[in-house]
Amino acid sequence: MSAADPNAPASPTSGGPQAGGFLRIAHRGASAECPENTLAAFRRALELDAQMIECDLQLTADGHVVVFHDWTLERTSNGSGVVRELTLAALRRLDVGAWRDRRYAGERMPTLEETLELVLPRAQLNLELKSRGSREAAQRLAQAAVGAVAARGALDRVVFSSFDPVCVEAARSASDAARIGILWDAPPFDRAWQLAAALGAVALHPRASTVTPALVREAHERGLAVYVWTVNALADMLRLAGYGVDGLMSDHPDRLREAVRRLSAPA
Repeated sequence: MSAADPNAPASPTSGGPQAGGFLRIAHRGASAECPENTLAAFRRALELDAQMIECDLQLTADGHVVVFHDWTLERTSNGSGVVRELTLAALRRLDVGAWRDRRYAGERMPTLEETLELVLPRAQLNLELKSRGSREAAQRLAQAAVGAVAARGALDRVVFSSFDPVCVEAARSASDAARIGILWDAPPFDRAWQLAAALGAVALHPRASTVTPALVREAHERGLAVYVWTVNALADMLRLAGYGVDGLMSDHPDRLREAVRRLSAPA
């Protein structure tokens, strides 16, 4: 990628992006208007010029990687039960779109491969690894996800993140080239800094309410980009951009685009 590529990762050592230059990250796709974590949501996010799409990965009972957020199926599908206890074939029979609107009836749970095929030609991905249960399962998820991205030669266009240290440790073990993001929910950040250093992470992913100018400065001093979740109000986008964050995750990629427009407009 050239230095002018708008989809290139923000430099974590530059002290933050230029005005309006933060990475526009669609949280679970364009999830404010489409069923989250579906190909429909990802397509819409791309239409709205998202530069990165965040989505959630889980492992099925038969070892496939699928895109789904909740541990159980009830909220965003017509099924029931625990995702990791069902096979890919069983999960693919479910409708994961109609719960949001009948226009999306027939949407199927995406696989990681389908997601890579759709998104990577046009945008980056932030893949959140979600595993509950055994340490071995977390490792298998991370290894499968990193392996699928590596097979496409696309490790430079993907960030692997997780609240589970085992998942990101396994992602690092799977490839020295894997780009790691440290997801963090609340202060203190001491453990986050330790994990980032130990794993050679490229980014800190803090909750929006925890972000201060001092936190952004410290992250940059440590060589980390700052990708903030989840920011839906335009005023908050503008405020956080003023702190020098490198990326904002939002359910509203259209608002991220508007924030960039306002920040880039002549004074």
